[in-house]
Amino acid sequence: MEIINEALEFENAKMSNMSTSDRVVASREAKRLILALNELYKKSKDASLMDMMKRLTAKKQKIEKRLKGRPEPSY
Repeated sequence: MEIINEALEFENAKMSNMSTSDRVVASREAKRLILALNELYKKSKDASLMDMMKRLTAKKQKIEKRLKGRPEPSY
């Protein structure tokens, strides 16, 4: 159950004032946690694990959106 504690810690961590490299690391960490939780979910079918994966995915998407930046305007 260590992975669940890691996921909760990551979920509650502040993501403000991060450098680009910190964002890349955070995105990779989120992916690792999501995949590990998915393996647990496959065995137990626990709805709380699914909810945790959804929250982590949303946080990961926010981080990645910030990494990609604004698209160039096309004229």
